[in-house]
Amino acid sequence: MRNQLSIQGVSRVFVSPKGQKTQALTPVDFEVRENDFVTILGPSGCGKSTLLRIVAGLDHPSAGTVLLDGQKVEGPGADRGMVFQSYTLFPWLSVEQNIRFGLRERAMPEAQQKERADYFIAKVGLRGFEHHFPKQLSGGMQQRTAIARALANDPKILLLDEPFGALDNQTRVLMQELLLGIWESAQKTVLFVTHDIDEAIFMANRVAVFSARPGRIKTELAVNFPHPRHYTIKTSPEFMAIKAQLTEEIRAESMAADVH
Repeated sequence: MRNQLSIQGVSRVFVSPKGQKTQALTPVDFEVRENDFVTILGPSGCGKSTLLRIVAGLDHPSAGTVLLDGQKVEGPGADRGMVFQSYTLFPWLSVEQNIRFGLRERAMPEAQQKERADYFIAKVGLRGFEHHFPKQLSGGMQQRTAIARALANDPKILLLDEPFGALDNQTRVLMQELLLGIWESAQKTVLFVTHDIDEAIFMANRVAVFSARPGRIKTELAVNFPHPRHYTIKTSPEFMAIKAQLTEEIRAESMAADVH
């Protein structure tokens, strides 16, 4: 597999209106292979989301470069699909209209828009809710819509920033299984930020652990459980061993963050 995303020496310094500097990221070097599912795990405020926003083109690095398929990322683009923790749906558009939004912006023919929207509505389990508006949906259904909208645009890479963080535990588990099932069939490249250790292990082929701020990648860990994955794997001795290792890593970084 080739490297699809290349993060080269990326750092980020924020400057307050009074000129005070805060270093969010120290130089990060990281490669994500095509069709890989990578989770980024770390304590709060460590720069995980900052890195994801830079890859999305929503923020710019203070130094370094991000390449996607060899092309420098300079701003947002249809080649990257972004899903946030807040659902970011257009409240005045129905489920189907939200999913079709990017396709309409690209002037895709109407029939093709409908076909793609119908396919992803079925894929995320929203058949029968096509004409509902976001305020009529539960949090889980809104996030299903956001994921369908991102996938409908057929991005090269899917970027998810704690997408299930606002959901109740049971809905969160179901959404993990849903997204993993979609990835297993669609084989998209996925970069997924989370602070949930179980989620990071269950979803990923590889977990990257961030240090406390200023963030850097401290550890990378391969997760070699076979696919399709069943939720019962979370209680296996192998899963628990990885969880114990990552828990220690995160605990050490969280304590370091408190010292700072």
